[in-house]
Amino acid sequence: MNSAAPAIPLPEAAMAERGAAVVRLSLTDFRCYGRVRVDLETTPVVLTGPNGAGKTNLLEAVSFLSPGRGLRRARLGEIDRCERGSDEAMPWAVAAVVETGRGTVSIGTGHEAGDGKATERRVVRIDGHTARGQKDLAQHLAMVWLTPDMDRLFMDGSSARRRFVDRLVYGFQPAHAGEVAAYETVLRERARLLAEGNSDAAWLEALEDGIARHGVAIAAARAETVRRLDRACADRDGPFPAARLALTGEIDTWLTEMPAVAVEDRVRETLRASRNHDATQGGAACGAHRSDLQVIYAAKDRPARECSTGEQKALLLSILLAMARELRAERGDAPLLLLDEVVAHLDGARRAALFDEIVHLGAQAWLTGTDDELFAGLRGRARFFRVLDATVMPR
Repeated sequence: MNSAAPAIPLPEAAMAERGAAVVRLSLTDFRCYGRVRVDLETTPVVLTGPNGAGKTNLLEAVSFLSPGRGLRRARLGEIDRCERGSDEAMPWAVAAVVETGRGTVSIGTGHEAGDGKATERRVVRIDGHTARGQKDLAQHLAMVWLTPDMDRLFMDGSSARRRFVDRLVYGFQPAHAGEVAAYETVLRERARLLAEGNSDAAWLEALEDGIARHGVAIAAARAETVRRLDRACADRDGPFPAARLALTGEIDTWLTEMPAVAVEDRVRETLRASRNHDATQGGAACGAHRSDLQVIYAAKDRPARECSTGEQKALLLSILLAMARELRAERGDAPLLLLDEVVAHLDGARRAALFDEIVHLGAQAWLTGTDDELFAGLRGRARFFRVLDATVMPR
């Protein structure tokens, strides 16, 4: 979190007041970056340069200002920088000054080292004070992203879609991050006990109670967010297709049929009855970890998984923009949008519409690409940087 690195200066005049934004980003030993500091306005950020220059690494660093494992879902030690010719990894750190509608906040996070070795512990500091955990980050900044790895979001397994939904929920309900962390902890602990053949009924019942309580809270929060975005997507006309969204899964169906407390009881009963099965097969037969997101291309009444790659990308952007509008209306701040190599896959009309929507929302979007000309529509409305060999230069 060293701020002694050379700063890239601000221009003389910044644009008008906007939504939540990173106005200073400092990296230390983060992947290809030794030390770099970038000073920004609240306007969108465009990063261009050749593949492998370090553009996505900057977006990944920003993504660690929110709960979770970042946009690459990397292990903390994988991000540490190694000096050329050395086997010793240097633990990484990210520091940022963030402006929101509620004031300015300083956020620091990084890979904490202990006993001379890097560990898998991530430390978070907010305004100089050590936070209770990553979940506290969601109180200050909402964030969503779209990366090339998400091109198969509608095609691959359901776990990525659940993570996608959870990140949307964080913006509306920051406490959701804590529920997800607690749920994953009790789920892992129950699986470990069952795998070890531990039959301590009281311990298992306590863990299953946690799975039920946290799982129902998670499912209810997801359902509220998905219903809200379903309405927002349906009400919008324009170049991005209207989408219909719904959650599918046993616990999601139960929540439409009975009160939440009754669903908790049913989850407990199901888990108790499935212990032998779960001990053999692993996992848990019931819970919020078995939900899935269903997305329909409304105009064609076609599931997203059956749409073309371009249509799927447009549907994802439609959902992200709907969320940004909803958050702007509720919190006063649009979320940060991290859009990695997105515009190259859009035609001219959709590219222009995306830029106009970002500016209209007042969102600080971080966009990457190899071709400067694709971002011509943002000239005068965004801050442009050239990234080359882990060096960030203003354009």
